[in-house]
Amino acid sequence: MATTKFYLDNRGVTSGNPSPLKIAITKHGKTALLPMNVRLLPSQWDKAKCRVINHPQRQLLNNFLAKRILDVNTAIEELTEQGALAMLNATEIKNIISAKFGGSAVDGGANDKFLNRLKKFGERRRKLRTRELYAATASRIEAFCPTARVLRFEDITVDWLTHFDAFLARTSPARNARNIHLRNIRAVFNDAIDDEVTTTYPFRRFKIIPEPTRNRAYDVSALRQLFAYPAEPWQAVYIDIFKLIFMLIGINAVDLFNATALDGDRLYYVRSKTSRPYSIKVEPEAQDIIRRLAGKLKLLALAERHKSAKSFLQQVNRGLQSIGTTHREERLVRGRVRNVLVRESAFKGITTYVARHSWATIAAELDIPKETIAAALGHGGNTVTDIYIRYDRKKIDDANRRVIDYVLYGK
Repeated sequence: MATTKFYLDNRGVTSGNPSPLKIAITKHGKTALLPMNVRLLPSQWDKAKCRVINHPQRQLLNNFLAKRILDVNTAIEELTEQGALAMLNATEIKNIISAKFGGSAVDGGANDKFLNRLKKFGERRRKLRTRELYAATASRIEAFCPTARVLRFEDITVDWLTHFDAFLARTSPARNARNIHLRNIRAVFNDAIDDEVTTTYPFRRFKIIPEPTRNRAYDVSALRQLFAYPAEPWQAVYIDIFKLIFMLIGINAVDLFNATALDGDRLYYVRSKTSRPYSIKVEPEAQDIIRRLAGKLKLLALAERHKSAKSFLQQVNRGLQSIGTTHREERLVRGRVRNVLVRESAFKGITTYVARHSWATIAAELDIPKETIAAALGHGGNTVTDIYIRYDRKKIDDANRRVIDYVLYGK
């Protein structure tokens, strides 16, 4: 007969450092230790009750350990039923169980390790930003779960997701920001189900609820105030870029960063978000801005001074937010009171996204059909109407002209 129990292995561990928790398999007075890939401080382990205590993730760890000891005991029972246990010593039992689970009692095959699969799934994404988001999800899981490296699909339950969401909320109060990580986890589950790696799917009961996006649109009067604002020359460049984004139907900053020369009076490009080809008629007012801000290789000279769309966008948004009044006041700087120049933004919360939201809002106010607005923004789907509008660019061109005329000239 073989017995099992948990054993916190303090041998060779410097005081103050966590020790590895193992499963001790004993038979005929001989013991073999099976690693659990869990490390705890002595103060975090109740030896008598074999439970994790005083640990921020104690509930999850205790659930994890309960499942793992069950796995090992089930494997021993199978050896008993096969009549093999009597011929094995403790070390041989440990080796068989270790091999059965792909290395250790908690090291299932590579496919059923969730974190490993998530990382590989993320690395296969085409877009750099998407790969970065999956890497961020992996990082947050590792920060949350002490046993992340050996986490299986079956370990991710509704309870696990609920606790993970609460953990994310400590540093990401915005629900939509947390939902990115939850959707990434769900995508990996869907991929694993397609590959028949797992049948577990906690998202049948755990729902990812989006938070309504705050309307960031400016009304006509605010736009006119921005376009006419007496900004300093270096700030006027950012107003021009905002205005250009608006007149290019709220073009994404990544697409504007990548844009090159016009083809006649049109700008052709492939949308970075959807990988779909797109064409915008560049109205004379927008062409005038492009001539003033033109680069040699790219549409805008400012884009040529940046290695990435991210840094380009950051500079534009900082420039927009700097527009406003200035005054001097005394402030404590490095332990000394100094008279410093302070800027107060005249346009709170302004970013390039405001241009896109504003175009859509004003188009709706002008009673432009929602199908045309959706197609203009690149949101068209697969309905007959969407396909028709996609090819009839004149509808979108006319809509953009109406919006520009209304905002600039009050027509």
